[in-house]
Amino acid sequence: MRKIGWLLLFCTGCAGGGVNETDVWSQVGEIEKQIVAPQFRDVDYSIADYGAVADGQSDALPAIRSAVDRCSSDGGGRVVIPAGRFFCKGPVVLKSNVNLHFETGAELIFSADEEDYLPVVLTRWEGTEVYNYSPLIYAYQVKNIAITGSGVINGQGSLNFARWKPLQKPDQRQLRAQGTAVVPVCERVYGQGHFLRPALIEPVACDNVLIEGVKIVDATFWSIHLIACQNVIVRNVTVDSTNLNNDGCDPESSRNVLIEGCFFRTGDDAIAIKSGRDNDAWRIGQPTENVIIRNCVFDTEVNGLCIGSEVSGGVRNVFAENIRIKHAGNGLYFKSNLDRGGYISRVYVRNVTVDSVSSALVRFEPDYKSESRADYPTLFRDFLLEDITAKRADGCGIDVAGFDALPVQNVTIRRLTLDETPVPLRIRNVSNLLLDEVMINGESFDREVK
Repeated sequence: MRKIGWLLLFCTGCAGGGVNETDVWSQVGEIEKQIVAPQFRDVDYSIADYGAVADGQSDALPAIRSAVDRCSSDGGGRVVIPAGRFFCKGPVVLKSNVNLHFETGAELIFSADEEDYLPVVLTRWEGTEVYNYSPLIYAYQVKNIAITGSGVINGQGSLNFARWKPLQKPDQRQLRAQGTAVVPVCERVYGQGHFLRPALIEPVACDNVLIEGVKIVDATFWSIHLIACQNVIVRNVTVDSTNLNNDGCDPESSRNVLIEGCFFRTGDDAIAIKSGRDNDAWRIGQPTENVIIRNCVFDTEVNGLCIGSEVSGGVRNVFAENIRIKHAGNGLYFKSNLDRGGYISRVYVRNVTVDSVSSALVRFEPDYKSESRADYPTLFRDFLLEDITAKRADGCGIDVAGFDALPVQNVTIRRLTLDETPVPLRIRNVSNLLLDEVMINGESFDREVK
């Protein structure tokens, strides 16, 4: 228990009584007031004016970089990708006060050659800080940036990067060991000769970020990865990419995030909320907090709304509503393991409709793929899930599992209806669980576990 108590020091402010349902959803408006959308001068910098040719073959990157540099140095505006197919032989790096805007009919097609994404840049890979290949669209410590419009961002991941997963295991193990040993980040240099896939869009430590309207296809790895950002809006974005590990949107160690009106058809989690892995994230100590998700549609090969498993920095104050899940592995999934520590706290979900899931409709799994069999369980506390309607769950309806020493705490599931599942409930090591108006397979499963 000493280890458990020590790890809960990272959960400052998440302790307390049960869920106060009266005040829960009123918090959303207060969080929205803190999310400052970036503002830009009404000036356009068309990449065509800087020499870009819309033939799908000529390298438009020099023109894009020139337009971004001029736009930022002038005080900001829109760098415009006009209608046409533009080839980009390397990463687009955004600077402060730049809106990368896609006109209708624009498509930006990225190179599939890994050498085009060197030199390495500072990023996180599956929750551990590292110098790796640059993401395809990257920003570092800048303010007021955007990616907007109605065009297409084509990562061409299936041509190269998406094939790397079978090759990544040695690098993955080494990087995780470096994170556990807290090896200086400057010594964690990968890139050339290694096989850690870069994300597609990745702002790092940026303030006031807007990603709106664009469509992402054939992603290289995670589609939208928000690392240590503040005040972020992801709105009306379509991700249609089913390569392995193609998550839709991953807020990690970020604060004040709004994700709304999006469609995610993905090869992995639609939305996965994270805050870093193990010792490396304890060192950083930066949670993800104040996340609003609403009016989204998921159709995913893995999970719908997921929190975890990299939650060592903690996740708190997540509000999700009006979600349609066409298909997923798990519908609402909260996971961690005994390597992680940290906490998942104050999670509120309402108005979810589900066609089918291949595993569980609602699942709490605090022992997901533990690697070292350490003794640092994650605190799961204060969940309110209500107004959930589902047709079929091929595995289980509600699956809640904690530990003897640290049970899942304070969970209310209200007005849940599931038409068909082979296993209605699987409940163990839970403190203060309330199932209210829960109908599964046509039977009532109302109960209270103290």
